[in-house]
Amino acid sequence: MNGLSRRAFGVLLAGSALAGCANGVGSDGGAIVDARADSTLQYLYTTYPGTQDLGARAAGMLVMPVVTEAGLGLGGSYGTGVLRVGNSTVDFYSATAASVGLQIGAQQYSHVLFFMTQDALAQFRQSPGWVAGADIEYAINAQGEVLRADTTTSLSPVIAVVFAQSGLRLGATLEGTKYTRIIP
Repeated sequence: MNGLSRRAFGVLLAGSALAGCANGVGSDGGAIVDARADSTLQYLYTTYPGTQDLGARAAGMLVMPVVTEAGLGLGGSYGTGVLRVGNSTVDFYSATAASVGLQIGAQQYSHVLFFMTQDALAQFRQSPGWVAGADIEYAINAQGEVLRADTTTSLSPVIAVVFAQSGLRLGATLEGTKYTRIIP
């Protein structure tokens, strides 16, 4: 195989892995994704009780129950989720990202974006495709399984919590992930 065909093979492999993941978008996809979001929030709040305070103070939350990420030189990720305001689902979103570099493996993880201000939530909802970037702060695992947002983080407009990682790939970052409103 020459370099181009290996690259094409890698893209095909990553694309097949991502296309094969069942993220619930389809005929009854809205109900499936909504149920997964309920389960994801229950897991998050039970496993990391400190996040309940974030949820209570947030103007809204984007809950991504399953994001699948794969890479072999070139990589990408995809997942679907819901935007919750109060206890109601108001929209459905997809999250996509692409990457290039020294990478191999695949993983799945969940994440929740807590929009801590009405302005941050409004900017997210009004954008045609919101890209996660430098304005996101991460809540971190400070002591084993204790997830916390420190004083600086809790003043940020958007706080990301990445959890429930499984697979054979190191790291999970939302930097450069594009969120787009979808119709399930």
